[in-house]
Amino acid sequence: MAAAGATAAAAVAAASLAFSSFHLSKPSLARRHFRTIRSSISPPSTTEFNISFAPKSKNPKPQSETLLIPWIIRDANGNLKLQSAPPAKYLEDMAKAKALTAKKKKKKEESAARAAAGEPKHSKAARRFYNENFRDPPQRLSKVLAAAGVASRRSSEELIFEGRVTVNGSVCNTPQTRVDPARDMIYVNGNRLPKKLPPKVYLALNKPKGYICSSGEKESKSVLFLFDDYLKNWNKQNPGVPKPRIFTVGRLDVATTGLIIVTNDGDFAQKLSHPSSNLSKEYIATFDGVVNKRHLIAISEGTVIDGVHCTPDSVELLPPQPAILKPRLRIVVHEGRNHEVRELVKNAGLQIHALKRVRIGGFRLPSDLGN
Repeated sequence: MAAAGATAAAAVAAASLAFSSFHLSKPSLARRHFRTIRSSISPPSTTEFNISFAPKSKNPKPQSETLLIPWIIRDANGNLKLQSAPPAKYLEDMAKAKALTAKKKKKKEESAARAAAGEPKHSKAARRFYNENFRDPPQRLSKVLAAAGVASRRSSEELIFEGRVTVNGSVCNTPQTRVDPARDMIYVNGNRLPKKLPPKVYLALNKPKGYICSSGEKESKSVLFLFDDYLKNWNKQNPGVPKPRIFTVGRLDVATTGLIIVTNDGDFAQKLSHPSSNLSKEYIATFDGVVNKRHLIAISEGTVIDGVHCTPDSVELLPPQPAILKPRLRIVVHEGRNHEVRELVKNAGLQIHALKRVRIGGFRLPSDLGN
């Protein structure tokens, strides 16, 4: 019996010693992770412990206490168990994160050292070849603002004259100033202009009736409203690329339908719409009533518009079709004056039912849309 009591006392003492080996820095941590443990084995009252303390040393050596953190993990069978070492997966992830941080730090230090040493990324010959053959030359400030989508060319010039544009920290009041967005710091109303200009876009539209070819008149429907979905999805389809500011090349009146070109390339629009390009424009006019030879001769002789006598390049009566009962004329002009075709027809005594533009120079509507 005495031997059994001694064995129980030894077990209790061993359990006490095992839990005393966990040194926690905060009492709250102990209360959080450990429950009170009561031993079901109580030593006999006759057991006595003889405890003596060694005298204090004059020069005590500091003892380094190791913080042991218990880890509760789930084993392969799905059971929770307590262990003193971290899981292997945790140690592996920590090692990878440490190595990645060290790699990024080393790369950053190398980049800083290269920048401090002034080491170029490419040779002088390579940079010179790129600048001479691929880099866009400096452009006029008003043109750069319009290409960046700030405003139209004319509105950009007004912003410059009002002193709301700065170049490299100085206010610029001259629209003809040559700038390079990739090198110069350009600010408009305190907002930095992106270094990269939007790409050139070229769109052809079959303009419906009831739309105007201007973005400034808010009281009517503009053809540019038809591109709202295209521009809203621009950032998704072209991430990191500035959104273009599009406009129409030339105009069609509200009642006229047909081909209209939309772009953000000002030089292309100027070449296409300027009278010096001598581009012909083809229209299909549908009339109410009868069209005879006298009308064709009158249209061919032309009329005076804005003090200038304008004559069409050709006038042709189209053959009748079963689906189209009204007479139609193909009229080709190149002057491009305002309402030129309508004035020619009006001078001949005809009344237009519908007018559609089907061609501008070499750009033509598809055959199924040109009728």
